[in-house]
Formats: sequence, structure tokens, C-alpha cells
Amino acid sequence: MRVLAISGSLRRGSYNTKLLRAAVALAPEGLEIQLAHGLDEIPAYNDDRRDRPPEAVVGLREQIAAADGVLVATPEYNSSIPGHLKNAFDWLSRPLASSPLRFKPAAVTGASTGLFGAIWSQAETRKVLAAIGARVVETELAVPNADELLAGEELADPDLRDGLEALVRELVELIEERERAGRTTAGAEEG
Repeated sequence: MRVLAISGSLRRGSYNTKLLRAAVALAPEGLEIQLAHGLDEIPAYNDDRRDRPPEAVVGLREQIAAADGVLVATPEYNSSIPGHLKNAFDWLSRPLASSPLRFKPAAVTGASTGLFGAIWSQAETRKVLAAIGARVVETELAVPNADELLAGEELADPDLRDGLEALVRELVELIEERERAGRTTAGAEEG
């Protein structure tokens, strides 16, 4: 089983990327979590290019299509989703019927140096993913004071570690549910 982890931060020392790397380290046996790449190369969405999207968009679409689920970690910029992350979702949503996010299990978390852990951005990100057609885990994992909680290479805070493991486990359960439903549908079509 493979999950694509998308960081909504482009910063080299991003706390959200660190959070995703921690998820990689905590992944249970049989689950591969792979960090997405190329988000910083995606140009502003232009509907005139929908039928011939830029190479970076094609690359991200392929990464998502090859994954069984998506894990997004987003910072909060001005009480909302970072523009480049929303822009990537806009590209991925067109055309909606063939979006690689459609019916894809997804989970969202977020880290910030403030007291609220990017909760508004997480809510907006879940809303956007749901509008595209993803099956979104409703569980929240807000990581406030990220400069303290994510200061080291490993997660030292047991509550954060447990919360991240629980979020990943819930995403895995949603993926497994989708796979079971797909097998049931395929079996019914064969009969």
C-alpha cells in the first residue's frame, strides 16, 4: 500500500515536511509513505491550458494516481491554505471527472508555530479535497508550537506521535475500505 505525502510548505526547513517525514518513519509494516515532489514548479492555474497541462502538473497527477491515498500537511497562511497548494488542487481538479483525487482516500494535518496548529487551513484543505471528490478523513491533527514540537529529527512528544499514528491508521482503514468495495464491485460484475 502506498500513500503520497504532500507538504503545503515549500520552505526548506518546513515543519509540515518534517511532520510528513515523521509519518514516513512511523508507518506500519506494509505501508510506504512517499513524499511528493514538484509542487514548487507548478505555474498559476490557467483554464486555457487544461487540455495541455504543464509537465509539473502531469507529474503530480501521476504521483497521485499511483498512490492508494494522500496525506497532506499544510501550514496556515493568512488564516487559510497556502496559495501554491490551492493552486495545485485547482490544476488537479480539472477536468473533475478524471481528477486523480476523485474517490482517493485523503487525510489532512498541519503544523504552525502558533497556538492553533493550522486548524483553519486544515479545514479549508479538507473542504477543497472533498469538493474535488476525495474521500477525506475527518479527524483533525493540529500541531501547534511546531518550532518546539518538531525541533528534533524524531517526534519526542508521545501525544503527537500517537496522534500521527492514529491519523495514518485511519487513512489506511479508508484505503482498505475502498479496496474491499472495489473487489466487491468487481466480483458482482463478473457474476
